[in-house]
Amino acid sequence: MLKDEDRIFTNLYGMGDRSLQGARARGHWDGTAGLIQNGRDWIIQQVKDSGLRGRGGAGFPTGLKWSFMPKESDGRPSYLVINADESEPATCKDREIMRHDPHTLIEGALIAGFAMGAHASYIYIRGEFIREREALQAAIDEAYEDGLLGDNAAGSGWDFDLFLTHGAGAYICGEETGLLESLEGKKGMPRMKPPFPAGAGLYGCPTTVNNVESIAVVPTILRRGAEWFAGFGRQNNSGTKLFALTGHVNTPCVFEEEMSLSVREMIEKHGGGVRGGWDNLKAIIPGGASCPILPKSELEDAIMDFDWMREHKSSFGTGCMIVMDQDTDVIKAVWRLSKFFRHESCGQCTPCREGTGWMMRIMDRLVRGEAEIEEIDMLFDISKKVEGHTICALGDAAAWPVQGLIRHFRDEIEDRIRRHKTGRGITVMAAQ
Repeated sequence: MLKDEDRIFTNLYGMGDRSLQGARARGHWDGTAGLIQNGRDWIIQQVKDSGLRGRGGAGFPTGLKWSFMPKESDGRPSYLVINADESEPATCKDREIMRHDPHTLIEGALIAGFAMGAHASYIYIRGEFIREREALQAAIDEAYEDGLLGDNAAGSGWDFDLFLTHGAGAYICGEETGLLESLEGKKGMPRMKPPFPAGAGLYGCPTTVNNVESIAVVPTILRRGAEWFAGFGRQNNSGTKLFALTGHVNTPCVFEEEMSLSVREMIEKHGGGVRGGWDNLKAIIPGGASCPILPKSELEDAIMDFDWMREHKSSFGTGCMIVMDQDTDVIKAVWRLSKFFRHESCGQCTPCREGTGWMMRIMDRLVRGEAEIEEIDMLFDISKKVEGHTICALGDAAAWPVQGLIRHFRDEIEDRIRRHKTGRGITVMAAQ
């Protein structure tokens, strides 16, 4: 378990002062200019050595991503774009940073911007985050007033401006190139790659897009040392991380913990246990709605990190877990996710535009038991034709919950179909 002195987000629950004064009292903005004066290469190497992987879901090594930015300018400006869209269902960690500890993000943006040669950064915040935007804008205003942003930011010799942009509530704008399109004032539709954003991103200029948490942890990593951060978790899964527990736990929460703890330990120590006890657990979705569901039979020795989840045909995602007890209708739960992804598809790619609708309509019948058993394999086949065949990962996100359901709960689907045919013991739910 993580010790209090090792926590990066020390005002996660808003019990302290979120202002600049409060942030400084908790150790933020301490020696920022000195960190920057160590140089760009030093900062990037420290982030690489720390083992920090992107906290937005994909888990790409953060320092490596920064190193893709051009070392010398060809006349175009470079940009840092911070993804604060956080529209993944059940994911609610970044909003706690923005409303309770915003200066961790602002200081991180300055340091990261310098490391990639960017004099300007844009934070793209989710449309529904009204109070979070107000708290973050107030913190940005404080930073400007105190000389921490703008010309010679924090006395570092680096000029840096930070802008806050409000989205309109589209899930697709959480995809980095869809976000860039929206930021440019266009419809949020993902771009073909290459070119990648580091070559041609915002306004055709070199750009890096990072998650809020990925940026907010950087100043503390640099102050305490890469070895300190790398000392938590398993190899290739290092560091501390914000996790969340929602669903059928006794104490739903957001908390900071070290990587690679067991799933059971997290649920029981932070979530107060499964409602009705561990034996009442049915399944989890490990890290946001797009991650394939895992049944209790696979969770006795489950480890909460990138590699374990990938090895067991799921995904670590954002680390924000949905817990389901035995009362859960998992078919209906996945149907609801299919409905969400169908609604949020931008429609640009045919496999996603058509496939998400097909999957949802078959799920409509499965949840009522009105489908044929042969349609289960048809549904799996459709999901495979969507997965990996779209410009962005929304197609994968729509396919994976369906695949996880069929992989682990096929018997339950077949039982429902058989019971509907015989008219015994099935509650009919009209599709909405």
